[in-house]
Amino acid sequence: MAERKKLTLTSLFKKAANHEPITWLTCYDYPTAYLQEQAGIDMILVGDSLGMTMLGYESTLPVTMDDMIRHAQAVRRGAPNTFVVGDMPYMTYQTSVETAIRNAGRFMAEASCDAIKLEGGEEMADRIYGISRAGIPAIGHLGLTPQSVSALGGFKVQGKSALQAKKIIDNAKALEQAGAFMILLEMVPDRICKLITERADNCLIMSLGSGPDAHGQLLIYHDMFGLYPRFKPKMAKVFGNAGEVILNGLKQYVHEVSDRSFPQPDNWFQMTDDEYNDLIEIIK
Repeated sequence: MAERKKLTLTSLFKKAANHEPITWLTCYDYPTAYLQEQAGIDMILVGDSLGMTMLGYESTLPVTMDDMIRHAQAVRRGAPNTFVVGDMPYMTYQTSVETAIRNAGRFMAEASCDAIKLEGGEEMADRIYGISRAGIPAIGHLGLTPQSVSALGGFKVQGKSALQAKKIIDNAKALEQAGAFMILLEMVPDRICKLITERADNCLIMSLGSGPDAHGQLLIYHDMFGLYPRFKPKMAKVFGNAGEVILNGLKQYVHEVSDRSFPQPDNWFQMTDDEYNDLIEIIK
């Protein structure tokens, strides 16, 4: 595949203007990033979900900025021309605007990200404003926000009542007015996502389990390939069961080593008889 041009904010808005859906996946490592770029994925989210999918935590809360930077650096090396977004981890932006700007800047300076994403509604509008004013493209995240999952009562759909939906709509407009160029809606009813998308003036709306009427779709890479065995969310379509393929391969490896059918001569390196005989003489 020929190397494609670098995707930019202009590229994304042009796709939306042409009614072409934007493709967005999570990614946390170099080889997967390379494959995603080769496949033509528009955007990559280096999500704090890596805490669960890569580091084995029970939630995203223990993830640090250093964790995020290290993984974002690997992703950027694997996908130099994809639009890469760094996900702000827990308590790296909530405490103050200054803290938010400083940590957002780390994603740009240390990992060459194209944008950052943070969770929260109107209460985070000043963070979005400050980050955007600092010249850093910012994405909002509404609906199910995993960093606040305890306050939300668990992993469940948000905005099912009229009052809850109105709050999400108002929060979306507040983030847009603060300078967010994109908003992710996670596990919001499809008709609410459609309303927000239709009312967005200069802001792209992305759906994660929120229906087809956004400007594009996000999926968690590990969910779409059966690589995270603890949990299978309803909105995730399994495009290929790589987890099963890998597990079967691992079992086959254990079997072949155990019965000594692996390795075979093609799987090791040899020394000539003359050199080996010389070695035996040397070590006598």
